Amino acid sequence: MALYVYKFGGTSVGSVERIKSVAEKVKKAQAQGDQIVVVLSAMSGETNRLIALAKEMQAQPTEREMDVLISTGEQVTVALLSMALHEIGCEAVSYTGGQVKILTDSTYTKARIKAIDDIKMRADLDAGKVVVVAGFQGVDEHGNITTLGRGGSDTTAVALAAALKADECHIYTDVDGVYTTDPRVEPKARRLNHITFEEMLEMASLGSKVLQIRSVEFAGKYNVALRVLSSFEEGCGTLITYEESQMESALISGIAFNRDEAKLTITGVPDLPGVAYKILGPIADANIEVDMIVQNIADDATTDFTFTVHRNDYLRAKTILEESCAALGARKVTGDNAIVKVSIVGVGMRSHAGIASTMFKALASEGINIRMIATSEIKISVVVDEKYLELAVRALHAAFELDQVIEAA
Repeated sequence: MALYVYKFGGTSVGSVERIKSVAEKVKKAQAQGDQIVVVLSAMSGETNRLIALAKEMQAQPTEREMDVLISTGEQVTVALLSMALHEIGCEAVSYTGGQVKILTDSTYTKARIKAIDDIKMRADLDAGKVVVVAGFQGVDEHGNITTLGRGGSDTTAVALAAALKADECHIYTDVDGVYTTDPRVEPKARRLNHITFEEMLEMASLGSKVLQIRSVEFAGKYNVALRVLSSFEEGCGTLITYEESQMESALISGIAFNRDEAKLTITGVPDLPGVAYKILGPIADANIEVDMIVQNIADDATTDFTFTVHRNDYLRAKTILEESCAALGARKVTGDNAIVKVSIVGVGMRSHAGIASTMFKALASEGINIRMIATSEIKISVVVDEKYLELAVRALHAAFELDQVIEAA
C-alpha cells in the first residue's frame, strides 16, 4: 500500500464542478489501494478578495488578524471537498492547519513550519479515510493562526509528505509538468520527465513559477519525491528527485528568466577595504535584497560597483545609493530598470566544458549584448536588455537543442 500526498491549487478547486472533479480523481486513487492525503489552496481569486476586504478596514492590516482572515479561504475548500467525497461514497475528514496540528513560528503572514503532529492523520488513513488538509496555514505555540506566505500550500503538502514518509508528493497545477522554458515564450519548449532538486531549486529561484521555492527547499532537505502534474489532463508529469541517473542526457535541463530585475551602478568609488559593505550596508538595512554583483577595479585606484535588485525596489535603492555617493567620495550613480535576467540550468555543467562559450556565442549571433554575468556550479545567468528577452530565450533553447531532448527510459 502506497501513501501519496496530493496538492491542488486554486484553479483546480476554483468552482464546485472542479472540486467534484478532484473528488473523483481522489476516489479513483484510493480505490487502487493507496492511502491519500489531500492539501488544498483557496479557490482562485479568493485570497486576493480577502486581502482587498482587509485593506478596506485598515490601510496596513494588522498581521495577526490578516492571518485569521486569509486562512478562511482554505477552510472553505477542504470542507467542500470532504462533502464531495462523502457524496460519492468515499469517507473523508477535513482539518485546518491548527487541527492537524502544523506547528509554526509566530512570524505572521510568512511563518515557517517547526513540527507536524501526524497522529490524527495516520489514524484516519488506517481507518480507510481520505485526509483533507487546509494548505498555507498552521498555528503557533500560543494557538494563534499563522500563514506560510504566497504559495504556502505547496510547502504544506511537502511538509506533510515528509512527516508521513509518503511515497510521493503530487503537486497538481494548471500545467502538466516542468518545461525546458516557458512555452509562452518558446513554443518548442518540452516537458521534462525528470529533473533534480538542485535544478528545480535554481529554476524556481531564477523565475520559474511552477513551484514555490520554499517547497522545493523543503523537499530537498527531507528527500521527498515531488511530481508536478496537470489537474485537467492525464499524464506522468515531471518527477523531481535527487536521482541524476534518471535525467535526460542533455547538458542543460532548462532556461529560466526573470523580468523583475533592475540594475544600479556607483562609479569612481575609492578602492579601499570595506567599500562593498559601505555600499550595500544601507541597502540591506532597508530590507532590499541584492542579487547579482559585479565590481571592476580601474587603474586610478577606484572601482565601479554594479548590483541588481527587484524592480519594485529600484527607486528606493537608487535613492539610498545616491545618498551614499557623496559620503563614499564616488563620482555618480546610474541605473537601469529595463533589464532582465536569463539563466541556463543543468547538472550536466559539472562535467562538461564549453557551456558558457556556447551560451555567449548564441547571444552574440543575435546581436544581444551581455550586461552582467553570474555563475554557479549548475547555472549561468546573464543580464540583458529587456527588449531581447524572448529572442535570448529562443536562441539559447535552440543552441542547446532543448527541443530535441530524448527522455531516458
